Amino acid sequence: MTSIDKQLIQLQAVVPFEQGGQRLDQVAAQLFGEYSRSRLSTWIKEGRLTVDGAVARPRDTVHAGSSLVLDAEQEAQGEWVAQDIELDIVYEDEHLLVIDKPAGLVVHPAAGHADGTLLNALLHHVPDIVNVPRAGIVHRLDKDTTGLMVVAKTLQAQTNLVEQLQKRTVSRIYECISVGVITAGGTIDAPIGRSSSQRQRMAVTDGGKPAITHYRVLERYRSHTHVRVKLETGRTHQIRVHMSHVGYPLVGDPVYAGRFRIPPAASPSLVQSLKEFPRQALHARFLELDHPATGKRMKWESALPDDLVWLLTLLRQDREAFVG
Repeated sequence: MTSIDKQLIQLQAVVPFEQGGQRLDQVAAQLFGEYSRSRLSTWIKEGRLTVDGAVARPRDTVHAGSSLVLDAEQEAQGEWVAQDIELDIVYEDEHLLVIDKPAGLVVHPAAGHADGTLLNALLHHVPDIVNVPRAGIVHRLDKDTTGLMVVAKTLQAQTNLVEQLQKRTVSRIYECISVGVITAGGTIDAPIGRSSSQRQRMAVTDGGKPAITHYRVLERYRSHTHVRVKLETGRTHQIRVHMSHVGYPLVGDPVYAGRFRIPPAASPSLVQSLKEFPRQALHARFLELDHPATGKRMKWESALPDDLVWLLTLLRQDREAFVG
């Protein structure tokens, strides 16, 4: 199992005049902004963040000129195995890592996937990442979804990226192949939660969390559409659930695709490719965010993988064969 020393955190700050009279947790969040408010509240309750040498409560008022001292340890976040698994790294610096995830790679250990995941690979590539919550993974892609993911290499970067995701300033744009001919783009605003009938599935449900998906048509074929999708929220299986909800499920989706459809009189190659497409036809194409340390806006692009390119080629040939 991975075993890395705890990270010592020792910081000190004086409460400025304009923050005097505010709650301790509010002031701490402003003075020690690299840590989340919930984490700071925990440290206050544990007596690791003191006011003029005394233990206080998160809701206690602090006065201008008071000395706040943070003396804490950042615990390792899990007992996971570091594994030498090849990563396709698109960008890396001391704060973050952007990878191009292949199909078949599970992001985080879970039942049935105790190891061999992206997290195990990250522990090998960046051993200190064990001290960051969820080993720096701030958003996920499904096992068989390909494309771009950002990973935080430090606690400060993780806090910043989570805030950006919550504020919806991270731009995540996907491309997919949907079953059916979509006439125009649109926005799907429908809450997503666990299916009441099948707990392994997600579904549009009144009691779900808000979920917003924007989509536009890139190219239409006889019975399918190449679609670009932008996520405003990041719910589990969001694109797969939303596109299925509006009647245009993703090709190859084993959970949400519903009835199999092929264009009439299609070539044997296209019929075979549609029937045997091994995964949901979904790729995280573009990723854009503010760098957690410099604030500079950064953007990455991942080319469509070979399996999607090949299927799009067959769909295009099929359409052209029936023009006129």
